[in-house]
Amino acid sequence: MNNQVQSRLLQWAAIFLFLQSIVLTLAPAVRERTWDVDYRLAHWIGFLLWSAFTFLAHRALTRYLPEHDPYLFPAAALLSGWGLLTVWRLDESFGIRQSIWLGLSLLTLIVLARFVRKLSFFKNYKYIFLSSGLLITALTLIFGTNPLGVGPRLWLGFGGVYFQPSEPLKILLVIYLAAYLAERVNIRLSAVPLLIPTIVVTGVALLLLVVQRDLGTASIFFFIYTIFLFLASSKRRILIGTSLFLLSALLIGYFMIDIIHIRVVGWLNPWDDPTGNSYQIIQSLLAVANGGIFGRGMGIGSPLLVPVAISDFIFAAVAEESGLIGTIGMIGLIWLILARGLIIALRAPDNFRRYLAAGVVTYLGVQSLLIIGGNLRLLPLTGVTLPFVSYGGSSLLTSFIALYFLLSISNVEDDEPAPLPNPVPYTILAGIFALGLAACALTGAWWALVRSEDLLVRTDNARRAIADRYVLRGEVVDKNNQIINMTTGESGTYIRKYLYPDLAPIIGYTHQVYGQAGLEASLDDYLRGTQGNPMSLILWNQLLYGTPPPGLDVRLSIDLNLQMTADQLLGNHRGAIILMNAETGEILVMASHPEYDPNNLDEEGDTLSQAEDSPLLNRATQGMYPVGDVFQPLIQAYFGEETPSQNELLNFYETLGFFRLPRIAMPVAEIFPTTELDDVRASPLQVTLVTAALSEQGISPAPRIATAVNTLEQGWVVLPALEEPRDVIPAGAAEEATQSFVEEGNAYWSHTGRGSISKTTVTWLIAGTPPDWQGAPLAMVVALEENNPLLAKHISESLFKAVLSR
Repeated sequence: MNNQVQSRLLQWAAIFLFLQSIVLTLAPAVRERTWDVDYRLAHWIGFLLWSAFTFLAHRALTRYLPEHDPYLFPAAALLSGWGLLTVWRLDESFGIRQSIWLGLSLLTLIVLARFVRKLSFFKNYKYIFLSSGLLITALTLIFGTNPLGVGPRLWLGFGGVYFQPSEPLKILLVIYLAAYLAERVNIRLSAVPLLIPTIVVTGVALLLLVVQRDLGTASIFFFIYTIFLFLASSKRRILIGTSLFLLSALLIGYFMIDIIHIRVVGWLNPWDDPTGNSYQIIQSLLAVANGGIFGRGMGIGSPLLVPVAISDFIFAAVAEESGLIGTIGMIGLIWLILARGLIIALRAPDNFRRYLAAGVVTYLGVQSLLIIGGNLRLLPLTGVTLPFVSYGGSSLLTSFIALYFLLSISNVEDDEPAPLPNPVPYTILAGIFALGLAACALTGAWWALVRSEDLLVRTDNARRAIADRYVLRGEVVDKNNQIINMTTGESGTYIRKYLYPDLAPIIGYTHQVYGQAGLEASLDDYLRGTQGNPMSLILWNQLLYGTPPPGLDVRLSIDLNLQMTADQLLGNHRGAIILMNAETGEILVMASHPEYDPNNLDEEGDTLSQAEDSPLLNRATQGMYPVGDVFQPLIQAYFGEETPSQNELLNFYETLGFFRLPRIAMPVAEIFPTTELDDVRASPLQVTLVTAALSEQGISPAPRIATAVNTLEQGWVVLPALEEPRDVIPAGAAEEATQSFVEEGNAYWSHTGRGSISKTTVTWLIAGTPPDWQGAPLAMVVALEENNPLLAKHISESLFKAVLSR
C-alpha cells in the first residue's frame, strides 16, 4: 500500500515538473509575444535526469525499505525537481552542475538504502564520523576557497569541483548528539560532567564556523544543540534561556561585529540603504511583490535581479514566478517532511533513532525557517541554503542523506515504539515549526498582496523597466497630436525616445536605472496600460504574459510650436515660463531651464542628479520663489485705500492659493506655510493660477496638462481636471488690477515684480488678456532666477506676439 501511495505521489510530482518544463520552454515566446524566438530546451536534460534517478530511487526504496513512510520521498523529490528547474531557469551552467549533484545525491540514497540496513553502524562510529567532519572543515582554514572568487572561503575545491564541509558536518553533529544522548536517558541539566563532551564538540564546531564567518551555519548548529538538550531534558527553560542568549548575542554582535551590524540594520531598516547593504533584501521583497498571487510564470519574471538567486534567495525567485500559491505550496511540502519526520521520531523503536529523527527534522526545519524568513525580512539574513531546493551540491547531498535516515527509521513493521515518558517536547517542537512556517506564509502574503502596490512603484524596481522592453509604451503627444515621446524597436529591445528634449524637466523620463520622473511617472498607469484598458484585458495579459497590455497614448494640452518659441526665448537663463488658457486651465506652454536630454541618461544620469543648476527640477511646478511685490496692484485693488496688516496679507495669500498644493497630473512642490510675510513663496504654477483669475473675472481655473487618453474601446477620452475652479478674488478687484497693468498699444496686460529672500532673487512677469477679451482668455507667467526685468518683458512680448499671430 505504501509503495502505491508513493508511486502515485511521484506521478503527480512528475506531471507538475513536466508542465513547468513546458512553460519554461515557451517562456521566450510568451515574453516577446511572438513564435519567432529561440526556445529554452536545455532544462529538459535536468527534467529527464530527475525522472530517471527518481524512478531508480523509488524502485530501490520499494525493494529495500518496503515499510518506509510513503510521503517523504515524493515531497523531497518534488522540492528538488522544482529547485532544479529554477536553477536551470536562472543559469544553465549551474543547472548542469545541479543536475549532476542531484543524480549523485539520489544515487547515494539508493546505495545507502541497499547496503546500510542498520543505523547502529553510525551510532557505533559516531566519534570517527564527527572527528573526520571537524578535521575536513578545519582544512578550509588553510585550503579553503570560494567558487565566486570573493567572500568567505568555505569550500574545498579540486578540478573545478567544490565541496562545503560544513554542510555534512550538520548531519554528523546530529548523529553524534543522538548517539551520545540516547545512552543517557532523562538527562538532568545539573549533570554538567555528562554534557561536557557534547559541549566541547559543539563548541569546536561553532568556533570553526565563527572563524570562517559562516554565521548562518553556526546558528543552525546552535539551534540543533539546543533542541537536543530540550528533547533530552524536557526543560522549557532551555528554550527561554536560548532566546535570551540569542538576543544578547545579537545585541553584542550589533555593536562589535561588522557583518552582524550590517545584517541587523538591513533587517530593521532596509529602506534606508536600498542600493547598498540592503540591496539583496529589497530586491527579494520586490520579487515577492512582483509575484503576487499567481506569479509571473516560469521564465517570465526577473528573479536574476536578486543577487545569489540560485542559492540564498531561491525562495524569492520561486515567489516571483510561482506567486503566493507557489510559495505556500513549497512551505506546505517542507511542513509535510517535518511533520512526518516528527511522527517517525515518536514511533521510533529506540532512543537513538528517535533522537536521530528529531535531529534531522530540527536541521531541516531550522535551516528552512532561517532562509525563508530571511528572504521575507521576517528574520535577519543568514546566507544558508534551502534544503532540497537551493543550488549547492554539498547541501543537496546532505539533505538526501538526512532524508535517508528518516526513511530508514520509518521502515519498521511490528516494532513497538520506545517508551516516551514525556512527549510534550516533541509537541512543542512541532508547534514551533508549524508557527514558524505559518508566519512565513503570512509574511509572504503581506508582501505579495498588501504591500505589493507600494513596492512595485518604487523607482528602484527595475522590473518595470524590464517589462518596458517587451511591452509597447504609449506615446505622449501635444494638443495637435505631434509626438513628444515614443517607443521604438521590437519586443525585447523597446527603447523610449524623447523627440523634444527641451521638455525633459516637464515630461520626465522612464529609465531602467534612474526610474521615472515628470509626466512619464504621473501618467505611467495610462502609458503602461494598467489604466484605461478593459480590466479583462489587463488580467488576461497579466495571467498569460506576466506584463500589462500595450500602453495607451496620452494627449497633452501643450502646443509644441509655442513651446519651441518659449524655449528659444528662455535660452540659457534659469527660470520658467507658463502660458495657460485662463478659462479651461489647459497649459499651452510650460518651460523650465536649464533642461537636459533624457536620451543621454545612460551617460549623464549620475552627473545630472548632482549638478548645481538642478536641471532635473521642473521649476514651473517645483520651484518655490519669493512672491515679492508682483501682486502689489492686486493687493491695492482688493484692499482699497486701507493698509492691510501682515495677518490680513497672509490670509489673502492663502485665499489666492499659495498655501495649498495645486492638483495637476504632475509632480508639484511641497507647501511650507509661514507666519512671516517676507517668507511667502510660490511656484510659477501657483502664480499662473492667480494670474488666470485676473483675466477670468476672479475665477482661478483647475490646472490641466494631460487632457485625453486614446482608449481601445472609445478612442480619445477626455481626462477630467483633478479639482474644481475657485473664486479667489472679486471680479471687480480683478478688473481694476488688470486695468492698471495695461500698457498703451498692447492687446494684453502685464506687470513686472521682484522677490528676494537671502541670496535668492527672482524677476516675475505676469501677463494676460483683459477681461473683455473676445477670444480664449490667456494667462502668462515668466520667472527668472536673476534681476532682469527687460528679458522678462522681451519674453512675454515675443511669446504673446507668437500666440496672436496664429
